[in-house]
Order: sequence, then C-alpha cells, then structure tokens
Amino acid sequence: VQLQASGGGLVQAGGSLRLSCAASGGTFSSYVMGWFRQAPGKEREFVASIIRSGVIRNYADTVKGRCTISRDNAKNTVYLQMNSLKPEDTAVYYCAADQSAVPSRSAQRYDFWGQGTQVTVSS
Repeated sequence: VQLQASGGGLVQAGGSLRLSCAASGGTFSSYVMGWFRQAPGKEREFVASIIRSGVIRNYADTVKGRCTISRDNAKNTVYLQMNSLKPEDTAVYYCAADQSAVPSRSAQRYDFWGQGTQVTVSS
C-alpha cells in the first residue's frame, strides 16, 4: 500500500492542524493505522493509532487530550486532528500501516510508511 501524508504547515502555539493520510494500492480497511513523528536529532516516536474499525484508539501521553485520530475507510484516509499545539510538537509527522490486527506503539511493527509532512509550531 502507498501512503501520502498531507496537511502539515507552520502554526502558532495554541493553534490547530489536521493531518491527512491517503492510502492507495491496498485494502485500507484491513490495516491498523498509526501516526508517528520525528523531531530533528530525536528518534521517531509514536503519536496515535487506530484499529481497523476505528473503535479503539491509542495515544501517546504527550498528545493525549489534544489530538484525535480518526479514519474513513470509504475514503481510504486516516486523519490526525491536532489542537492546542505546542512548540515541542514540531516534527515531521508520518503515517504508517500495520497488517496485523493488534495496534502497536512500536514503529518496527508497521509495514508501510508515508513520506512525512512537516509540522512547525512557533512560540
């Protein structure tokens, strides 16, 4: 499956962004989907995941309460709504697809990755 992330940009602290990740070439509804991010000089870290049905969603503690992951299986798209953004949220955000049925916070579990979209939060 091919993943195309979009929606990043420059926003002031306290602002909002909605990231999108469109999938093609696979059966989107069969994948657990996740969002990860990587800041300069840091390792890639888990942000959020959502199971196939969308019923179960997991979040990193750093974004819990500020971000919402959702998916539209009819549109083959997963979203990440980010509110109350902080400068420490600045990173390249990646979407990823996992062929297993169990959601994971580990990047190693994900089989397919998008190219990333830059999010920059100014103070």
